[in-house]
Amino acid sequence: MPKFCANITMLFTEVPFENRFSEVKEAGFKFVEYLFPYGYEAGDLVDLLASNGLTQVLFNLPAGDWEGGDRGIAGNPHRVDEFREGVDEALKYAKALGVERINCLVGKETEGVSLTEQWKTMVENITYAADKLAAEGRTLVLEPINTFDIPGFLLNTTQDALKIINEVKAKNLKIQYDVYHMQKMEGNLVATIESYLEHIGHIQIADNPGRHQPGTGEINYPFVLNALDRIGYEGYVGMEYIPAPDTKTSLGWVKELGFEL
Repeated sequence: MPKFCANITMLFTEVPFENRFSEVKEAGFKFVEYLFPYGYEAGDLVDLLASNGLTQVLFNLPAGDWEGGDRGIAGNPHRVDEFREGVDEALKYAKALGVERINCLVGKETEGVSLTEQWKTMVENITYAADKLAAEGRTLVLEPINTFDIPGFLLNTTQDALKIINEVKAKNLKIQYDVYHMQKMEGNLVATIESYLEHIGHIQIADNPGRHQPGTGEINYPFVLNALDRIGYEGYVGMEYIPAPDTKTSLGWVKELGFEL
């Protein structure tokens, strides 16, 4: 049975962020993830997790000016110091929260800089981050993003992520495989996951089109999720979808498809 975790950046947005932890508990989840912890005191987040019996499994490295349109800065040669300071900040939170996996959003193309230079910067920054996380026994994951939702994103396919992994050569560098993004970019979901299982450190789900809950689109989620057990995936499956019409109603798919939280 997949180990589902609630992404509370996307789910339970009907209530303020601090209240989503109790909503997650009430819904029956044991695991939680979200994009960024940095706007909150680590101690407050620790208390929210502990008081609701939750384990946090993932968050992202700082990704620049999110509200201003940044989606990561790993490939930007003008912001290397900012990226590396962000790694140190992320590790402080990871240690406090007990989080073992941190995701790196690599960002969009930098105007006026060659793609060759951006790739070189990205590899160097990811090497730095992977080394820093390895020293604390943590895993860095990379997330390919589809070009329809984020045009110009530097990492778009499983093969892109594998290319970086092969260049960095860090044992603690894995792929965050988002089923929604990869359905839009390449399809062939189960075969890809099975072929590269050793390189996949986290999985996220949403249906396509619309990025709503499983069962609302074209992806055969009973087949995909049952395949994860068959092929031996032991990680977490993050629900990173836009709930329709609301979070509690959207969770009906879990039992309808024969699963449980």
